[in-house]
Amino acid sequence: MAGQGTPATALLARRKIAHSTHPYDVSPDAPNYGALVAAALGVPPERVFKSLVTEVDGGLTVAVVPVTGELDLKALAAATGGKRAALADRTAAERATGYVRGGISPLGQRRRLPTVVDASALDHPTVYVSAGRRGLQVQLSPTDLIALTAAVTAPLAAR
Repeated sequence: MAGQGTPATALLARRKIAHSTHPYDVSPDAPNYGALVAAALGVPPERVFKSLVTEVDGGLTVAVVPVTGELDLKALAAATGGKRAALADRTAAERATGYVRGGISPLGQRRRLPTVVDASALDHPTVYVSAGRRGLQVQLSPTDLIALTAAVTAPLAAR
């Protein structure tokens, strides 16, 4: 789609990764944002994943979890070999990724951060993640997502 290029979609195009973009109109401040995005896209919410920038033992890490659950910070710390995890400061997250809150993609970040993808992503033929802009998701295979981000997988979502 014209006018929808982001660093994330540019990376997918450059690597010739099969994907599709999906615009939606949901305020990032809306309650149940993830469920509303899934509904706007017409897909089950367990296939829509949010990218959360966290701090594990002082270093930034991206956790990619389904919008249907919360991030289990202890599980994230364990998955990265760390001791303590917390959500990162918004400014630090935006500065490191080059994206704004509500549009942080695990793909095409300004600085490639260690990434952990919830293992449930592998239960689906494709998943949806932010395409790097509020109001735009990208659909791709979970194996491509994991490969492009050099992610490890682990059960991260507290359901």
